[in-house]
Amino acid sequence: MNKPISVTPRALDLAREVLNVEAAAVQALATRLDENFLHALNVILRCEGRIIVSGMGKSGHIARKIASTMSSTGTPAYFVHPGEASHGDLGMITSKDVIIALSYSGESQELMTIVPMIKRQGAKLISMTGNPLSNLATAADVHLNAAVDKEACPMGLAPTASTTAALALGDALAVALLDAKGFSAEDFARSHPGGSLGRRLLTHVRDIMRSGKRLPMVHESAMLGDAILEISKKGVGMTAVVDTEQHVLGIYTDGDLRRTLGKKLDFNATPVRSVMSANPRCIGPDALAAEAVQMMEQYNISQMLVVDEQHRLIGALNMHDLLHAKVI
Repeated sequence: MNKPISVTPRALDLAREVLNVEAAAVQALATRLDENFLHALNVILRCEGRIIVSGMGKSGHIARKIASTMSSTGTPAYFVHPGEASHGDLGMITSKDVIIALSYSGESQELMTIVPMIKRQGAKLISMTGNPLSNLATAADVHLNAAVDKEACPMGLAPTASTTAALALGDALAVALLDAKGFSAEDFARSHPGGSLGRRLLTHVRDIMRSGKRLPMVHESAMLGDAILEISKKGVGMTAVVDTEQHVLGIYTDGDLRRTLGKKLDFNATPVRSVMSANPRCIGPDALAAEAVQMMEQYNISQMLVVDEQHRLIGALNMHDLLHAKVI
């Protein structure tokens, strides 16, 4: 029978040691960055073709992540498996491309098989290794030194600190490229339309506001009873009060109605203008929906009117609309 496995307090000490070793490996990279890093950035920025990232084994997994991070931050990149490249995929590489090759030893057989072909094509080669004297490092146009003092694995065998260092170095490249290109949060959102960030940065008020027949409004001469009927009919929890040219004069909400009930007014004889909230918070249609959320939270309101540049009513929205659009 297999012996039962038990976890001892040593596990915590070992886990802390792993984190400390990997943190130290990344920190050492920061002190070692030099002109080669800037050279690599310039090579990538001048690239007229594609950025192709490649690596075998654990380095391959890191290479995929680097390609993904670059792609989502304004530098389109692709992962190519070196084994597949030597069996036909090498045909996708052109003289205008830049290849970023990862191998901690710098001697990966699969990579070294395709390096001569990459050089023959005229593509630029950036290597990321832990050995500046390796064949991959010396063959590259630019070499990035990702060496670590030791692996976090107690046996010194499993790629741990070395893969963490390579990943961090790839992130440093991606972020430096992002900055050099002036890549913005809006640009990032455009490549992430399905996520919450995309919704917050790409959804505008005009996309979700109620308009046309769904827009609750009454004329300033309307009676309070008319305003209450409009609130009930449109289901937004409020109605705008406008003049003849549809300029917003005020708003009458569910909250206003509750306060009005205590005054025992005649709904059919009381002008809504006498009980409305004048000069309500409004927003423009081109504002981000996230801005509407911020304003509602700041002023503790749950509805907003949407106006044009002349302060004419063109739309309305409430928290339910923002929730439905998944902006919140």
